Amino acid sequence: MKIKRETGSHFDLPEDESRRLLEEILARPLFAHLATGSEFGPRESPVWFLWEDEAIWIIGNYKTDSFPARIEREPRCALGIVDFNHKSGLVQHAGFRGRAELRPHDAERLRRLLSRYLGASLEEWDERFVKILGDTDYVFLRFEPLSVVVRDQSFIVKSK
Repeated sequence: MKIKRETGSHFDLPEDESRRLLEEILARPLFAHLATGSEFGPRESPVWFLWEDEAIWIIGNYKTDSFPARIEREPRCALGIVDFNHKSGLVQHAGFRGRAELRPHDAERLRRLLSRYLGASLEEWDERFVKILGDTDYVFLRFEPLSVVVRDQSFIVKSK
């Protein structure tokens, strides 16, 4: 994956800092926003994700989500991840361009993904999430990033 740099932005980072920040962002349990195309125009889907094996893994379901069918028709897509807190001044984000493909249900990978957001103990999970571990209607979208722009636009919060 190529990190795009020297875009002329005041927020360009040296390559080593960009890579470090990218790994930090990908390790956090944040929402990603998947952008795909459709016959009706662009679509955006907020998703949970897992960074593993140099790919971003996203869960989807043919019965309840429309993005798996869009990816089948057109695998080129984009993904954005933002961590923002206006009280602390944190503004960090990564914007990816790449291709995605569908992969079959994988209960162990699904458990790793859900654990990022719900915690390690299944006993503490909402029962709806426990039930989908064995539901093969849930498939994976494997997003392979070709390029990424990483930014830290954090700011100092001035007291009033």
